[in-house]
Amino acid sequence: MAQVNLFQVIRNNISAGQFICAGLVFILSLAAALHAQEISGGRAGKRKIILRHADEDIILRDRETGKDWHRLLGSVSLEHNQISMFCDSAHFYPDKNQVEAYGNIHIEQGDTLDIYGNYLFYDGITEIAVLTGNAELVDKETHLYTNSISYDVKTEIAQYSDSGRIINGDNTLTSLIGRYYAATRIFNFKNNVKIINPDYIMTADTMDYNTETKTAFFTGPSEMKGDSIYIYCEKGWYDTENNISRIWSNALLDNKKQIIRGDSLYYEEQNGYGLAFGNASITDTSHQISVAGDYAWYYRQPERFMITDSAMFIQISDKDSLFLHGDTIRSVTLTDSLGISFRLMSAYYGCRIFSRDMQAKCDSLSYSFRDSVIRFYDEPVLWAEENQMTSDSMALFTKNRKADRMELFSSAFVASQVDTMRYNQIKGRSLTGYFRDNELYRIEINGNGESLYYLGEGDEIMAVNKATSSDIEIYIDKGKISVITENQSPEGVIDPPSESPQGNPHLDGFRWYDYLRPKKILDIFKN
Repeated sequence: MAQVNLFQVIRNNISAGQFICAGLVFILSLAAALHAQEISGGRAGKRKIILRHADEDIILRDRETGKDWHRLLGSVSLEHNQISMFCDSAHFYPDKNQVEAYGNIHIEQGDTLDIYGNYLFYDGITEIAVLTGNAELVDKETHLYTNSISYDVKTEIAQYSDSGRIINGDNTLTSLIGRYYAATRIFNFKNNVKIINPDYIMTADTMDYNTETKTAFFTGPSEMKGDSIYIYCEKGWYDTENNISRIWSNALLDNKKQIIRGDSLYYEEQNGYGLAFGNASITDTSHQISVAGDYAWYYRQPERFMITDSAMFIQISDKDSLFLHGDTIRSVTLTDSLGISFRLMSAYYGCRIFSRDMQAKCDSLSYSFRDSVIRFYDEPVLWAEENQMTSDSMALFTKNRKADRMELFSSAFVASQVDTMRYNQIKGRSLTGYFRDNELYRIEINGNGESLYYLGEGDEIMAVNKATSSDIEIYIDKGKISVITENQSPEGVIDPPSESPQGNPHLDGFRWYDYLRPKKILDIFKN
């Protein structure tokens, strides 16, 4: 078969002028393609290494390949694409496009990146430089020291795998393995990562560090220890310049006054200010108290916090911890006229309290740590063993984390259930109750006292006693009324008990709130 000449076919079908124009277009296209290939080849490392200077250039021939190579001595300077290389001496292989350099190695890329070492191997094809012996990388304020650095000129990525030390501002970072992205100025560290700062030491399994923003990003178990702070998390970041952190995944922060936990924590060390989101808790170990909820904010000094969304306060005790729920719980630190600081805590909207020996509900309350008094407001109800107490407001005084006495102000009412139909009832203007080992044992009714209680032996009800007296004193044994004494002109009657519920009398103001009583810890969250 005869060969077809493409140019002949074209020429036979077009005019001479058209042929000349087509030829020019073809030549220009070919030149552009070759130029693009040259540029591409240069980026791929095909552009040759250029010798700029050497005090002595000795040309030798390789016996195996028959190719010439250069032994360069004294103030050697070479250039390739984006970098300049300086050294005391070098072996330059033009046919391989490679350099081996010795002594006072210095690589420059741009205006900011410099790499130093005692030995260099550079391959112009791959554009990868390997420096060993006191290797150092400098990029603006960042200094990396290691035994060996591999640097990819094209991607501007430096790597080490034999321990490295980075100095950036006040921070010294160390790790076994590291990678530096010069374009973004970000380090990636792995294995035994540590940041040493004058104020703290930070350790992590894996960390990214931005040398411009001086921000560390953690992955895996990480912790930071300082004189005034301890942080643990398994994911998060820390701005070392501004001392701001955001951590999550088993996040914990201890600022030496509070231990804060949450699904996610934000903290400003300089201001002592933080936020907690999801399963948040704040624990004050010095006062053995803790609060929990789904959202909180807090300040270290003066100490104060707010927690909401399933908020709960816990006063920790070995024998009988107290659990309090409210829609919102706040705590502030105040200073009295004598300069003594104390904590004032408040809870509001749907408060419930549970402890083993005492329960309560109210709309709002306050707890002063100065005098250890809990004050209840807005239709409070307090239960102690079998006794239910109500009033317009009340106060519970504690000592050594135990109830000492309580006071009911205005419309005080005490009730206890005898059986499914009958209730012992006592009321008056005000009431004072006394506790022993957290158990109510004596009650004093002051002013306008009225009582209605059932007499009997065992489970048998014999009579009902209804009396009035200015003051009434009641003694309680194991949660049950044992003695009632009417003082100052008592008057009363004793009647047989009624067999029907409708026939059992109630004092004015009687209400039975057992359905609201928290009988276990989780009941404090019921409406």
